[in-house]
Amino acid sequence: MFGYINVNREKLNAGDCALYQSYYCGLCRELREQFGRKGQMLLNYDMTFLIVMLAGLYELEDEKTEFTCAMHPAKPRTARCNAATHYAADMNILLASGNFDDDWKDNHSYTKKALSRMFKKDYDRVREKYPRQEHAVSEYLRKLDLAEKTRERNVDMVAGLTGEMLAEVFAWKDDDVWTDELKYMGFYMGKFVYLMDAYEDMAKDEKKRNYNVLALMQHETKQDIDVFSGLMLTSMMAECAKSFERLPILLHAEICRNILYSGVWTKYEYLRIKKRTKLEKQEKKLAKKATTQEQKQQEAP
Repeated sequence: MFGYINVNREKLNAGDCALYQSYYCGLCRELREQFGRKGQMLLNYDMTFLIVMLAGLYELEDEKTEFTCAMHPAKPRTARCNAATHYAADMNILLASGNFDDDWKDNHSYTKKALSRMFKKDYDRVREKYPRQEHAVSEYLRKLDLAEKTRERNVDMVAGLTGEMLAEVFAWKDDDVWTDELKYMGFYMGKFVYLMDAYEDMAKDEKKRNYNVLALMQHETKQDIDVFSGLMLTSMMAECAKSFERLPILLHAEICRNILYSGVWTKYEYLRIKKRTKLEKQEKKLAKKATTQEQKQQEAP
């Protein structure tokens, strides 16, 4: 599901870009340290945003490490780790395991079932450490499965399930002065992520006859899904941005703003361009076919 909470590197200065990359590298190393090489398979930029934001909010002290990356051996790399990095690595396990189970239910992917079993002991360990967050993920999967079986048409309700889950993940501390605001941001970020995922997978889900709430809406209401999705996504991200601005974050604030105001939209713009290009090719193909048929009719005796 995830892969949408990313930075726009083209609009980030060199210093902040290097800083952001160092947190990403830190998460990679933390996943390997806690869960072995298999843990590095779960690396993603979504949790990097959470690390950067929490580090800025709680003004966490980083531990810097210079290392040589096997994937990028040309020059030394810098990794930054802090308490939020450890938390994000654990959340990676919860979210990835939930995603594996969801893919197994939806597509009967034996690969995802095998991966779920591979991380079972790690998942159990994280569950004991963070029962609130694990309960949120489990409840999310249960409610989502029910919504898919009943082919729920209420877009806001279905997207809200992801929001409820991510709200608990964003709330690092069980109860402190920032818990409610972090849950608010996580809720709308979760809705944004769900809608982005549904928008991206519409054609694929229709082809495989999988549940997709946007596809159902398009068929039943004949509404322009591109316009509807754009408005919904903008509304969700506006709430995330307002929540962020209410938090007293000065450290790494520009990186967070880059992600919230620009980075999250890079995938959406890519999908729109891809969809538009595909439609244009189909239209050209149909026009060419119609022209050929017309020529044949004219040439016929």
